[in-house]
Amino acid sequence: MRHGYEIVAPLDRDGLLDPAEWRERRNLCRVRRFWGDEGDRHGMLVHRSGGAGGASWVIDYDPHTRSDDETGYRLSRHRFVPGEYVSIQDEDDRLHTFQVATVQDIRLAGAEPGL
Repeated sequence: MRHGYEIVAPLDRDGLLDPAEWRERRNLCRVRRFWGDEGDRHGMLVHRSGGAGGASWVIDYDPHTRSDDETGYRLSRHRFVPGEYVSIQDEDDRLHTFQVATVQDIRLAGAEPGL
C-alpha cells in the first residue's frame, strides 16, 4: 500500500468508533498517515462537536491550528472491520476512500502497556 492511515482508536463490538471510550483514552488515539514518497505525518484522532450527527472525527496534526486537520466522512457510522471502507477528507478538501486492512485490539498492539 502506498497511501493510507494507521489509526489507534477504541472500537465497540460492532467495529464502530466509541466516543465514550475515546474520552477515557484520547491520549492513545494516534494516527500515522503514509502517502507515497511523502514523509509520514503523525497526529491525534479527535472527536469534535458539530458535523453530521452532531459530532465529527478529525485527524489533528497540529493542535494549534485547524488548517491541517483531515475530517473523517461519517466515521461514526462506518465500521472498522477488514474489508469495509472508510473515507477521509484531506486538508485540501479532497475525499479519499480506504479499505480497512486489519484491526487489532489496542491492548494487543502495545499502545496501552500494563493491561
